[in-house]
Amino acid sequence: MDTKDEEFLKRLQTMFKVEAEEHVNVLSAGLIELEKNPNSKKSVALIESIFREAHSLKGAARSVGRSDIESICQVLESTFAMLKNDEFSFSADQFDLIHKAIDTISKIVTGAAIISPNEERELVKQLKSIGNANQPKNKVVKHKVAVNIPQAIKTAAEVPLGNPTTQAELVEEKSLQFESVRIPTAKLDPLFLQAEQMIQSKVAAAQRVVELRGMHDLIGSWKRELIKMYSLHSNSSPAQPQDIINRANERMEELERSVNSIINDLESDQRSLNRMIDEHVESMKKILMLPISTITEGFPKLVRDLARAQNKEVEFTIQGKEVEVDKRILEELKDPLVHLIRNCIDHGIKTPADRLKAKKTSSGTITLAFSATEGHNLEITISDDGDGINVSKVVSAAIKAGIIAKGSVETTSPHEVQDLIFKSGITTSPMITDISGRGLGLAIVREKVGKLGGTVSAESQPNIGTMFRIQLPLTLSTSRAVLVRTGDHLFFIPTAHVERAVRIREEEIKTTENKETILLGNEIIGIVKFGDVLGIRNKGNGSARKASIDQPSNTIQIVVLKNDEKRIGFVVDEIFDELQILVKKLGKQLVKVRNISGATVLGNGKVVPIINVSDLMHSATQISALVNEPKEGVADMAKNYRILVVDDSITSRTLIKSIVESAGYIVESAIDGVDAYTKLLVGEFDLIVSDVDMPRMNGFELTAKMRKEKKLADLPVVLVTALESREDREQGIDVGANAYIVKSSFDQSNLLEVIEKLI
Repeated sequence: MDTKDEEFLKRLQTMFKVEAEEHVNVLSAGLIELEKNPNSKKSVALIESIFREAHSLKGAARSVGRSDIESICQVLESTFAMLKNDEFSFSADQFDLIHKAIDTISKIVTGAAIISPNEERELVKQLKSIGNANQPKNKVVKHKVAVNIPQAIKTAAEVPLGNPTTQAELVEEKSLQFESVRIPTAKLDPLFLQAEQMIQSKVAAAQRVVELRGMHDLIGSWKRELIKMYSLHSNSSPAQPQDIINRANERMEELERSVNSIINDLESDQRSLNRMIDEHVESMKKILMLPISTITEGFPKLVRDLARAQNKEVEFTIQGKEVEVDKRILEELKDPLVHLIRNCIDHGIKTPADRLKAKKTSSGTITLAFSATEGHNLEITISDDGDGINVSKVVSAAIKAGIIAKGSVETTSPHEVQDLIFKSGITTSPMITDISGRGLGLAIVREKVGKLGGTVSAESQPNIGTMFRIQLPLTLSTSRAVLVRTGDHLFFIPTAHVERAVRIREEEIKTTENKETILLGNEIIGIVKFGDVLGIRNKGNGSARKASIDQPSNTIQIVVLKNDEKRIGFVVDEIFDELQILVKKLGKQLVKVRNISGATVLGNGKVVPIINVSDLMHSATQISALVNEPKEGVADMAKNYRILVVDDSITSRTLIKSIVESAGYIVESAIDGVDAYTKLLVGEFDLIVSDVDMPRMNGFELTAKMRKEKKLADLPVVLVTALESREDREQGIDVGANAYIVKSSFDQSNLLEVIEKLI
């Protein structure tokens, strides 16, 4: 097979995979609906739809030489043709067999499984057995129609099904569900219109250049005129300079009018450009918005299989599938929803016999609902009509896991008890199964929702049911956040978690149970210093702070944050404004940084971290009262140390530099090993924090070269890297590094502790 045929085959296989997944989803959803209502008015339309999908999938499989899928679809098509003609109806076991066939096709398409020829023949044989007893005695033999198949496809068809290596080459392993997006023309039309409008802005910008060039010519003409006037009247009477001044004033007024005119035009252009950019960004975001149905198509099948496995009856309803969400959120949302659905079936819904004893219908109900709120957020609710959360079992499990003390149960509020189900290790299941019992499912849900900048909570009533509520942003690219300052550092706090901002006097702070609190309305709110939670030590520059909790004469600014029904007030030095920001991820170099979810760049180029409110609230609960400022002697001592931070990633470099500077150290940075080595030779440093994987000279090479240089031989080196294998760690030790911190488990307090220990 030549290169051209291989490329053609790869493109064709990719297109087939996307098409086949769509057919499989429709087949599965239609079959589940038919199983629920086999004798309804809709059953005829459902059978017709399934029949057509099987026929279309068979034709697509034949066109790419996938005889394994074609043979299964051929039998499915024949079976549903007989069902369409009212020749028989399916039993429960036969429905299971059809589902098995569709699942097999799905696994073959996605590359999750490769069936052997014997397995294929056995499955086809089982499917044929469904309709064998009902087929007419005189069968009409249908001759196969010859199809012209390109040589590349013939080669693919000749590949043995049992060869995993060759099959893997023909079918890409990575799912293409989120790699390609079908865009309706209705979404593209605004983009073309906006592109045309930008031509007008281009013309306007060109006109401004012409006007500015005219101003430049005016100034040049004025200069030449002044020189000429001075030369003509150099020996004249003293009255002549007044003429020069008057003429200059006239030119100055003319120039001022031109400048004002251009300023007004530029302001108008800016407003127009801002509007067009905002509209363009919104249109682009809509292109990347996919309907919720993209991830929910397989949920009915999941519910059916789980319910049958536990001998339960479940009516599953999905509402709001048409709501569109950023595809990056959808990618991360599917797993949490699956965990919650499994939890509802396993813990909420009981068997038909138990439900009848409780005077309920034999069939349980689970409702999954999606809605977009006015604040551009996505609200998801998953509710069941089961027994609700067993509070006593949750408390017992929490005590057993050591999460709460036995003596503190009486002081624990009902909401706090329900919140315990999201803790890792908490389970009320009597045994570990493949569905539940490990106490990880709901903990994973909260972790993943938190990473998306959302919240999850639970509401439950005994014998009535449980509702899980998730709130998420609809998009991740842009967000609104409040800019605050603590010390010399700026941070953005997502607006969705900011309940209010207040300014109070110091005497309004009261101590309750050894915690600093304030009274807002009728509610007592605990407060902590924002800088203390983040581990930031202020450098003692009181003049730089407009408000401080240590300065009684000043008012104190507090941002009250809310997350999962918890409220905490954070004392900051200054609250600036709410802004729309472009969210940037920290990248693979820093997978997890405590209290930080990302970063953004201000108009002046300054990188500002974005707070992970879920992490921040958790960190704040570890602080029982406002922490005192570090002793002046410690701060002064830290100021005397100079540290060099080396990293080729600007995000990682800026973040690590900010963390080290916040501890009071003097920090310089370098972009790679060569830059660092040059600065080490000419400067004086007490410690170096370096990445490993860098261009020109990596961290290992830099450390080894330092150890050969007399001046740098004893300088402490801390390697902060994404390389976490045993071999990499050993290499770090061999070249002479003093510490090795893996970025996947990076913690700013650990870094500062290592620095303090080495210095």
